[in-house]
This record gives sequence, structure tokens and C-alpha cells, in this order.
Amino acid sequence: MKLFVAPRAPNPRRVLMFIAEKGIADRFELVDVDLNAGEHRAEAFRARSPLSKVPALELDDGRVLTESRAICTWLEGLAPEPNLMGRDADERAFIEMADRRAELYLMFGFALAIRHTHPGLAPLEQPQFPDFGRSQGEKVRAVARWFDDELARHPFIAGERFTIADITAFCAIEFARGLLKFRPAEEGMPHLQAWRDRIAERPSAQA
Repeated sequence: MKLFVAPRAPNPRRVLMFIAEKGIADRFELVDVDLNAGEHRAEAFRARSPLSKVPALELDDGRVLTESRAICTWLEGLAPEPNLMGRDADERAFIEMADRRAELYLMFGFALAIRHTHPGLAPLEQPQFPDFGRSQGEKVRAVARWFDDELARHPFIAGERFTIADITAFCAIEFARGLLKFRPAEEGMPHLQAWRDRIAERPSAQA
């Protein structure tokens, strides 16, 4: 199987961390896609991913999965243990809720702020709207403070154990850490910082 990824991009990193947690990295051939060079818009890649998005997982039968959450759902079925998405309908629903919050409100918020304010992202976001980006940076910090409050009550994003929601939130924080210089502790979010530091120690975060 081929997994098309882009170095430093948060969504491919989500899938790579998920694979590392499952211990199945040897089952995949990694193919780097150079976003700055526009390789994701090339005809050959769009034949696999029509919306020019990474990651994309090409299965052995030739079918292609895109969208990080869908790929992780498939991987959870391929390698059920360690369980990262819930053992029954009740737990799956609450983990998915936490994961979607991390994706839609934290990761997407940081992505909008970065894509519209960082000069290095200009090739990927034309036109950039800096005022919009700055407003998104303010809004996403309110979301981050909510996560900080939640992490004062339980050790992981979805509750008492490590799940896919922690992977999504960690990749969001790291993306912002690199390009927005976002440091939770410096902005009055000690619980989010302590959680980030614990997740950063996991082997999957260092791969």
C-alpha cells in the first residue's frame, strides 16, 4: 500500500502518528508530495485525490482513501489493537465528538490563521487575507483555552485514555507551535502545555 504524505503538514502527520501507535508502519510505502512545488495539483496525483489533498492511501486493490479520519477508520479495522477509536458505540461516539472538536475548532482554526498570515504558506493560499487570518488566530485561542479547562479535569482529550482525539489535537498544537510560535504555557494554558509535553514524549510523536 502507498501512503501519500507531505512533510510537516498536520493532516498527514495525524495518519502517520496513528500508524505508529498501531505499530504497522512497515505495511506502507511512503510517497512524499511536495506541496510548495504544486505536486498535489499535478494530474497524476489528482487521479488519486481529485481535490488535491494529502494524505491519500492507495490500497492494494487500487482504490484510494482520502480524508484523515476516513483513513484512520480503515486502519483501526486493519489493526484493531491498540484501540484508538472506541470499543463500543457509546465510547466511539464520545471519542469521535472529541476528535471532531479538535479537528474542526482547533486544527482548522490554526490552519486558517497560518495559511492567511504566514508568508511561507502564500503559495498554497492565494489570495491571503491577513486580517482574516489574525482574527482566526484570536478565535482559535479561545478554543485552546476551553481545551485547557477540559484538561484540568481529565488527562486526555477524550477522557481517561489516549485516543485518536489526542493525535488530532497534538498535530494541531504542533502545527501552530512551529508556524505561529504558539506556546500554551506562555498564554496562560498550563494544562494544555502539560498535556502537549506528555504526548510529545510518545514514540509516535517523534517519528
